Amino acid sequence: MIDTDGYRLNVGIILTNREGEVLWTKRVGQNAWQFPQGGIKAHETPRDALFRELYEEVGLSSKQVKVLGETKRWLRYRLPNHLIRYHQRPLCIGQKQIWYMLRLLCPAEEICFDATDNPEFDQWAWVDYWYPLSQVIYFKKRVYQNALNELSCCVQAKSKEKKPKRMSTRVYHSQNYSYR
Repeated sequence: MIDTDGYRLNVGIILTNREGEVLWTKRVGQNAWQFPQGGIKAHETPRDALFRELYEEVGLSSKQVKVLGETKRWLRYRLPNHLIRYHQRPLCIGQKQIWYMLRLLCPAEEICFDATDNPEFDQWAWVDYWYPLSQVIYFKKRVYQNALNELSCCVQAKSKEKKPKRMSTRVYHSQNYSYR
């Protein structure tokens, strides 16, 4: 669904473990890492889209997570001009997102990318809470920063600092998938 300003309605998912680390996912066939996210369909609420996207992208059900919080307002990013598909109607110039903070309740081994025929991700890692800010593509960085800042009160990370002076690059746990 695209609003009258040209922004696609979307949900962003920040999944945490008990240590306060976040799930960082790699797009299939690319060296592009991001949080899971996805569009809201015309008949869906953002929360409905959250659970559909959670299953489609990481193979988890609503029973395997706990919702810890959500952003109070829509967070937007505009696509760079070279990524806008000017020939498509309605024209989409960016994403408008509600972000959710979730806690994983099941073993991490239950994360699975092949719940659908067209997986979006092929690798995942648990990373430091603030690590994605140093890695996300430039046009999403402000949205990630706003979402992580607003939702940081929902999760207790090991670090007592609100933001570490240096971002961690250590990958704590990683799982690779290969598709037939």
